[in-house]
Amino acid sequence: MTAPNRATLWGETLVEELAAGGLEAVCISPGSRSTPLTVAFAKHPDITVYSHLDERSGAFFALGRARRTGEPTALVCTSGTAAANFHPAVIEANQARIPLLVLTADRPPELRDSGANQTIDQVSLYGDAVRWHADLPVPEADERAVRMLRTTAARALERTTTRPPGPVHLNCPFRKPLEPTPVPDSVPETFETTLAGRGRDGPFVTRTPDDARLEAGPKTVREVAAALESATRPLLVAGPADPPVTSVDPDFVLDLAEAVGAPLLADPLSGLRFGPHLERARESDRTGVFGGYDTYAESVADPDVVVRWGASPTSKSLRNWLRDGDCRQFLLDPAGEWREATFTATDLITADPGAMLEGVTAAVDPNTVDPGGIDWLEAFETAETHHWQVCTDYWNHGDDRATADGLEGALLATVIERAPDPATIFVSNSMSIRDADRFGRPRSADLTVLANRGASGIDGIPSTALGAGSATDDPLVLVTGDLALYHDSNGLLALERCGVDATIVVLDNDGGGIFHLLPIESFDPPFTDQFKTPHGLEFDALGDLYSFDVSHVTPDAFPAAYEASLETPGTQLLSVSFDAEYSHRQREALEEAVLERLE
Repeated sequence: MTAPNRATLWGETLVEELAAGGLEAVCISPGSRSTPLTVAFAKHPDITVYSHLDERSGAFFALGRARRTGEPTALVCTSGTAAANFHPAVIEANQARIPLLVLTADRPPELRDSGANQTIDQVSLYGDAVRWHADLPVPEADERAVRMLRTTAARALERTTTRPPGPVHLNCPFRKPLEPTPVPDSVPETFETTLAGRGRDGPFVTRTPDDARLEAGPKTVREVAAALESATRPLLVAGPADPPVTSVDPDFVLDLAEAVGAPLLADPLSGLRFGPHLERARESDRTGVFGGYDTYAESVADPDVVVRWGASPTSKSLRNWLRDGDCRQFLLDPAGEWREATFTATDLITADPGAMLEGVTAAVDPNTVDPGGIDWLEAFETAETHHWQVCTDYWNHGDDRATADGLEGALLATVIERAPDPATIFVSNSMSIRDADRFGRPRSADLTVLANRGASGIDGIPSTALGAGSATDDPLVLVTGDLALYHDSNGLLALERCGVDATIVVLDNDGGGIFHLLPIESFDPPFTDQFKTPHGLEFDALGDLYSFDVSHVTPDAFPAAYEASLETPGTQLLSVSFDAEYSHRQREALEEAVLERLE
């Protein structure tokens, strides 16, 4: 049937092409100017629509879903400031290499720069935070124009997933009528019989997937292998993974680690600290997967060769240790981008990490590997053992105040240790992810641990977590600070509207506890009022507003409450109060205890 008007034709054609290209989900915020897109998405049988009243929250929900799947999720909003509210999530998507397709409706060109209501400059709105952008023409029932629209849809979708993946922006101006109201002679009756009108069987333009493994040349592979063969202290470092977190095969990593006798330091966001491959690592006397290095890395002898991949490690101690080590460091990145803020890597290799590790393993001659690596591995095993022994002693035998107030890190340890197998765990920024790094003990359970570490903001945390949860049947656990929860409390509406359940763990230290890490802590005023900013908020009302249970639990009661929540249908919020300053002092004391044991 011929489209009733040009706006409807344009909306239906764009959505049809995106679906043919493989788009499966879209997050839509209500508005008038976006009506042609909204109506087309709503009636398309192959695309799941998530409705979000708040554009910022909706954008982070899409971000979370795309982060979990590694596949693009689309966003739709009306014109004006609605589009500006997508910007924080677009920035995170850019920094973290997450595929997003941003569709912003706009006024037609004749209304721009005219003072027309709800009209802003949306062309190039996101600057260089997008991989590609296009300002579409206003809808026409012209064959060439519609073929262009179909081609542009395919190009845009393809650009979200090419190296490096990221956000793409299509600005979509529409003239009224916006609804599917019939307009005589707007679209010729014969238009649907044309190539532009009917499209092709499948996508109008077939995209060649960018899924081939980018391999380094044999000379580079051999150079890395030779460096590892001669090393007495070889080291593998896995930083936060690009989506999806399963992009590097653990077996390739362990094959190389065992071949050269290298420890693997695995960031909690790397996809390698948790999983069934840990059973193999535990049985091996040639490697190990280590997670406690944030406490002890700077006390271990410097490595003499390092192979790294992923984004910059969460651990500042690890980053500093690598910075100060005077050795050759190979940084593997499939996009050939520089993601190493200490600027001490010696070699940037543009290659798929998995392919590179597999190739280097094949090139290593086991007869030439230096046997000194065994002592090096034992040093890490000793340090790791002391780290977890000190943690266990603290959890079980803390002083009276520790029992009353607790240490935030103990809560993260419990969350990870007792999470279901499998599970998706989303961790907020600031102290939460740092504690997950230091106290998240490696497990053989299938845990997908995620965080927004691209730009490392605390905005959109609940929404990103719920978006990730929407993409899987795994139980979802969100660990967030009180400020991050406050920033995005609007996003909790997605629990009911988008059909996501979660166990939400709130570390409530009444303000910005992370600022106790900075020298400004010694200057009060203005420290308390302008940095820590205590707010005194209770979050019970959120349960009434969004229909979930809220419980206040003490640190020592948390493990039982957490396990009960995991076994209970629906969503529960567990609020645990902490003294941020005391927690920081306890982290320092715990680190000192580990180092004393090592001495």
